[in-house]
This record gives sequence, C-alpha cells and structure tokens, in this order.
Amino acid sequence: MKTLYLECNMGAAGDMLTAALLELHPDPQGFAQRMNRLGLPGVVFSAQPAVKCGITGTQVSVTVAGEEEESQDVPLHPHSHEHTHETAQDEAHHGHEHTHDHTHEHTHEHDHAHTHGHGHGHHHHAGMGDIRHILSHLDIPQPVRQDAEAVYQLIAQAESHAHGRPVEEIHFHEVGTLDAVTDVVAVCWLLHDLAPERIVASPVHVGCGQVRCAHGILPVPAPATAYILQGVPTYGGSVQGELCTPTGAALLKHFVQRFGPAPVMRVEKTGYGMGKKDFEAANCVRAMWGQSGSEAGRETVLELCCNLDDMTGEALGFAQERLLEAGALDVFTQPIGMKKGRPGVLLTVLCREEDREGLVSLLFLHTTTLGVRERLCARYTLARSQERAETPWGPVGVKVSTGWGVTRRKPEYEDLARIAREQGLPLEQVRSLLS
Repeated sequence: MKTLYLECNMGAAGDMLTAALLELHPDPQGFAQRMNRLGLPGVVFSAQPAVKCGITGTQVSVTVAGEEEESQDVPLHPHSHEHTHETAQDEAHHGHEHTHDHTHEHTHEHDHAHTHGHGHGHHHHAGMGDIRHILSHLDIPQPVRQDAEAVYQLIAQAESHAHGRPVEEIHFHEVGTLDAVTDVVAVCWLLHDLAPERIVASPVHVGCGQVRCAHGILPVPAPATAYILQGVPTYGGSVQGELCTPTGAALLKHFVQRFGPAPVMRVEKTGYGMGKKDFEAANCVRAMWGQSGSEAGRETVLELCCNLDDMTGEALGFAQERLLEAGALDVFTQPIGMKKGRPGVLLTVLCREEDREGLVSLLFLHTTTLGVRERLCARYTLARSQERAETPWGPVGVKVSTGWGVTRRKPEYEDLARIAREQGLPLEQVRSLLS
C-alpha cells in the first residue's frame, strides 16, 4: 500500500510538514501557484531550497502583508547570549504560533479574520466561526476543507482545555493568523493530492525550555501542544526551544494512523522540510514515500493470543465476528489441552500495530480471558486485487493474487453460490464451468 512515513526527530511545525510533503509532490511549482490563488488577503506562499547540516531540502515561507512571524523562544539563561542562535533567530513556522506578546485585551467583537488589515499588527484573533468562514470561501476540494476544519477543532479543544473556556469562545491568538491557516490548508491539500493509504510517524521530539506567548512565558511543550499530543509518544532532550507547535501537533494527531518505528517499506522518494532555526542536528521533518504491506511483499503484524476453556462455541463465534468487524486481519482457533486435563481453545488474532488497543479491548470484552499475549511477526503476502468476469449468468467477482513469481485467480464464493442456486446446479460444477 502507498505509505507515508514522517520522521519527527526535530519536532513538527506546519511549514516543515508542508515543505517535506511538497518535495514529494509531482508538481511543486504548480501547487505553490494554487496556494497563491486562494485569495487570502496579503498572503504570499513561497518555497526555496535550504541547507541544514549539509543536507539540502525545501523551506516554505508564508508572508502576510510582507511580514513573517518571528521566534519568541526564551533562553535557558535569559541574561546570557550563549543561546542566541537558538532563541533569537527567525522561527517563523517552527513555533510561529507562540509569537504574540502584545498585551491588548481580547474581546469577542471581531470581524471575520480574513478582513482584518495586516500591518505590523496582523496578529488578529479569530474564533472557530471565523476559521470556518475563511475555509468556506477558499477554492479547495471539500475533503481538504473538512480536514482543515478538523485540525483547527483539535487546536480549539486544546486551547479550550488550557484556558478553561468553551470552544466557541476560544480566540486563536496563538494560531489563528492567516499564515497558520495557510500552513494547515497546504498540508491537508498536499495529503489530498498524494493520497497515501497509510500514514505512520516517529515519536515526536518536542524540545525543552520555555516559549513566550500572549499569556506570558510557558514551558515547552506549551499546554495546548501537550494536550493535543496526549496518547502520542513524545520525548524531550537537550535542544532548547519549541520543536513541536500546536499546528504541527494537530496535523500529526489528525492524519497519522500509527506512531512508532518506520514500517518495512520500499522507499521511492524522500522529502526534507526545513525549519528556519539552526541546531547541531539538521532541523527538518523527513518524509519518506513508498510501498509497504502486501505490495512490498512483506509487512509487520501482531499476533494477539489467549487461552479459553469456559466459553460456548456460539459465544466464541460471536467474539470472532466482532474482532473481524473491528479490523482484524484474521481470527482463528486451535484446540489445546489445558491444566487439569481440561480441553481448551487457543484464540489468535492477526492485526496491524495501530489496531492493537482496540482489539485487545474487544478480546477482554467478548471473551472470558484474563490475559492476552502479544507477538510481533513478519508476514509475507501476495498483492491482491479484484476483477469482474462476464458469464452467461451475469458478472462474477474474481480475486487476483500476484507476487513472489505466482498469479492466482479465484471466483467469489457468493457469486458462485448465487448462480448455483438460480440454475439448480452443484457448486463445484459452476466453479468448473468458470475455470
């Protein structure tokens, strides 16, 4: 399957994700032109080559009325100049959500965000209603609009939790500016164009230290970012500054299906999305695009197993149905002998890693087991596709499996059974007539 792996060893921000995905896009220049035709007032989207630690990638800039956001990371030692290269450099999008240190009071009497002027004070304060209004007037595919709104909803929920206010009263003074809208739309649109079937990301490096925002100086990760990343594997380290922004966190949370090591995949293209700051490590998000799973011929799956000796056959069958409906790749049983000579059943579930938690919960819910074992397995598979064959009795679905030097075709059982019933023929005779 078409797989995208995002390596977030230096965190993630909207512009870095945009730049990495742009390097994977078949027409990056055309995409940039599309972004500049969106009609966001004063917004200019551009991409240019950048080098970090000797690696060449792409750096994206979004200016509003000719201005670009700047970093407000706070040095570990405020009176020292040792950290100037990390804290005073242009952060624009690697933390641009936390650059608004103006102190005017926030009211709820704002016009729609996209109508505000953008001089030195283009840090307007949009609410969810304003964001929806902006998105509704952009000439973008409907799925892109829906994804962008869902990303902002995650941010709104996080800000709501951080500030103790209802979601609809939240003003995105941290992330509601037009450049952030541009970042979110760009990532959603790039993923819409690329159409990966599976998105996996590494654990997220969030950085450490402090960041300056409209409410004062906050720890890294900022409260909204920390809230969004609940349930996502993260880590800190020695890098001073905000490596993962609320926008970057929300984009990852919305799109990524699993966080962990890179899956076994045949990489076809790699994109490097560069941040604006310089560190000892290359400040980038790396995006790897390729084939994984059955199309590569090998994939990693989990075996979830449990021993059962006190369930009826009907109850066991019901549990198997629920597990398959929830996304299990396969469910099967084997007879086993248990302690005190009791006959039992070994129930085994094959699943992908991202489905582990849901299926373990179902095993405890629908079986009598007191414990579930887990084992990581490599699975070799044939690539599968579906064809239709025309017959005198109507169309018949045909499963086609290819790879590893073989090709197999097998008519769909339900279609064979339908013909056998309608024609009054034995099932095997119908099968032989279609061979």
